[in-house]
Amino acid sequence: MPAPPSPRGPKGDPRGTRNTVVLLALTAATNLADGIIKIALPVLATRITNSPGQVALVALALTLPWLFIGLPAGVLVDRADRRRLLWLANGARLLVVGWLIHVVAAGNATIWTLAAIGAALGVAEVVAQTAESALIPALVPRAGRERANAWIVGVETAANEFGGPMIGGLLLAVGTGIALGVTWVGYLAAVLLLFALVGRFRAERPATGPKRDTGRGPERVTGPERRKGAERRKGAEGRKGAERRKGAGVRAFTEGLRHLWGHRLLRTMTLIQAVLCAGWGAWLALMPLFAKESMGLGPQEYGIVLSALGVGGLAGTLAVVRVNRWLGRRWAMFVDLLGTLAMVAVPALTTQLWAVAVAAFLGGMGGTLWTVNARLIAQNVVPDELMGRFSSAARLLGYGGMPVGAGLVGLLAEGVGVRIAFLIFAVAVAASVLPFLRVVTAAELRAAV
Repeated sequence: MPAPPSPRGPKGDPRGTRNTVVLLALTAATNLADGIIKIALPVLATRITNSPGQVALVALALTLPWLFIGLPAGVLVDRADRRRLLWLANGARLLVVGWLIHVVAAGNATIWTLAAIGAALGVAEVVAQTAESALIPALVPRAGRERANAWIVGVETAANEFGGPMIGGLLLAVGTGIALGVTWVGYLAAVLLLFALVGRFRAERPATGPKRDTGRGPERVTGPERRKGAERRKGAEGRKGAERRKGAGVRAFTEGLRHLWGHRLLRTMTLIQAVLCAGWGAWLALMPLFAKESMGLGPQEYGIVLSALGVGGLAGTLAVVRVNRWLGRRWAMFVDLLGTLAMVAVPALTTQLWAVAVAAFLGGMGGTLWTVNARLIAQNVVPDELMGRFSSAARLLGYGGMPVGAGLVGLLAEGVGVRIAFLIFAVAVAASVLPFLRVVTAAELRAAV
């Protein structure tokens, strides 16, 4: 279903330029803080236990909320003020990180405490990312979305996978409290940046049709007759309204999912993304312990490995427009399958730092190429009033692979070893190549964009 024509002005609309700059700064602040948290929580977990399953549990807690509140978050984003939701989500992050600082300073951190903090931050992330993703097509003109998405995804990847982990590793080496304090400041900056956004922050509603003309002309109705008729209509409409509200409540939660599932291209892309995200979830969950136990790395060196993801993401940001032009959107997205395959397969084969870092670079670059193009396709074919629910459904099925991968890899590592666990996920990623080639064709992508 094509999106309705955008009333938000041409490519040169200064409000679109301003909003793009603010969204870039907002993305940088929140993802820099997320990147520090992503390295800090697993590193804190490795100081408590050597169990792969327990360390993976902390990583799992960060992503598990996508499976449980993804759809309700989408409904909320389509019904409420999206900027206000971002304020609430980032305010919650400030409170949770403040609690984490207190727990660590008091020496009371346990695996279950870290998991609970990770889950709380994960809930805030679900709401924040769903709201921010829905704001992009509402605040940025259609003609400028490809470049805006490229930079936003690039900043997101560079801050989350490069800047955050690198800074987090350095700060953790100096002191845990300093690393967490910088995280708190990042979320505070996000709260303040939201004041600079301009435009519409609620979803557009489809225009209601004109009132039906009965053709009988005006009728004279007396006062008593009018009151009796109104009472009868009120009673009938009340009963029907209650039934409609029940059905509407169910449809509100499933409409985005049904829209996604009914679109062959979007459905296939989302399922492939679920497999890729499972590989990413497995890699992120096991890599802290693998880096420490098998590669002999400290927090600073582990931050360098994670930073390779961000460097690749930044490279993808700088190259995505040219790669789309040279290779076409289809093969640009195919790069992500190859990059993710390398990222999860290399640790199964070697513990060499340079090899693992190069594979992470390829995974980060491919992830940016995929994300930019996938978001652009969705923003162009999904109606604005469905964008929040569609985004949450896509993230539920796609990003939902991350907690599944994180949880499964912990069990596999306990049973068959870390390297075999990585290899199993590499085979799963390789299996996604065939459905990609069959469904994600150049013709399908041209029709969508």
